[in-house]
Amino acid sequence: MAATILKQERMLLLAIPAAIAAYMAEHAIFEAGKTAALIAAIMLIGLIVLVSMRVAHHAEILATKVGDPYGTMILTLSAVAVEVLILAIIMSESSSPTLVRDTIYSAVMIDINGILGLAALLGGLRHGEQPYNDDSGKTYGVMILTAMGISMIVPEFIPQQSWHVYSAFTIVAMIALYALFLKMQVGPHSYFFSYTYPRKPHTAGQPPDGHAEEEDEGSVPLSIGLIIAGVVMIGVLAEFMAAFLGESLEGTSAPPALMAVVVATISASPEILTALRSALRNRMQAVVNIAMGASLSTVILTVPVMEGIALYTGQPFIMAMTPVQTVMVFITLIAAAINLNDGETNAIEGMTHFILFATFIMLLFLGL
Repeated sequence: MAATILKQERMLLLAIPAAIAAYMAEHAIFEAGKTAALIAAIMLIGLIVLVSMRVAHHAEILATKVGDPYGTMILTLSAVAVEVLILAIIMSESSSPTLVRDTIYSAVMIDINGILGLAALLGGLRHGEQPYNDDSGKTYGVMILTAMGISMIVPEFIPQQSWHVYSAFTIVAMIALYALFLKMQVGPHSYFFSYTYPRKPHTAGQPPDGHAEEEDEGSVPLSIGLIIAGVVMIGVLAEFMAAFLGESLEGTSAPPALMAVVVATISASPEILTALRSALRNRMQAVVNIAMGASLSTVILTVPVMEGIALYTGQPFIMAMTPVQTVMVFITLIAAAINLNDGETNAIEGMTHFILFATFIMLLFLGL
């Protein structure tokens, strides 16, 4: 049993010597120049993504054991924990005042337009119309709009001398919003975020949903422990990755928000594979919970933590989105409100979001 677990978790085990090697070779890599730093950063990003896949795997196990919405909530919270940890590490070394804003914006674009768009597109091409509980899409949408409006649009109009007061208000508002949302999600309105799929006829030995039964790969405490271990290892590796990537990009013509996109992509990596698998298995409710839930959790949990750090250090950062970012967010949320309003997704709806994701990537390379 122990040997099997060690074999399955070899990526987590590999992260330990990788972190030690990065620590011991850090100065030598810096002295070797930007190319060496970039290679080291790419290798660490790859390893972080692989560790994130193990985090996603154990979140899937928990999702199977405890069911929705708890399982997908665990996955989104683990992703946000990764993001907050990486952001806190980078903020301690970076002077960029827009890093947090750009990371949250990038995460929303990746989650809603990238993950939801691609999943609905591929799932729609395979299964046609895919059902889900439309209450979840509506609830997530209005919560995301409210949270982003309060924390990333209104700050444009707040005078500089009043940022302390408004920042403190934002922290309280985000905590209050999420506390009530969480209470409703796991309590009276938990049915908003679940969907009962019809059982399909099957032959003896064939599971009802048409794919092999998932193996019972361990207990709930084991999965939770490995998720926590994975998040910790990601944080350690991210510290070296951020240093190497920052060194390699300094003085280059790389897009200003590239670091933010890297952070958002790393934090979303545990969700991508799970969402695509769910869509291909015709489980669109899980996709909606992952994509929209991750967007909401990113905004509503990352903002108070980062705002708290800013108040503690006395160094404010820019949270107000640029006009282009604001327009992209509004188009995305309007499209999501229309597409997630009828209880079924299809390939056309997926394509609209995926084109918005492609637009986000184009704007990134244009420096907007």
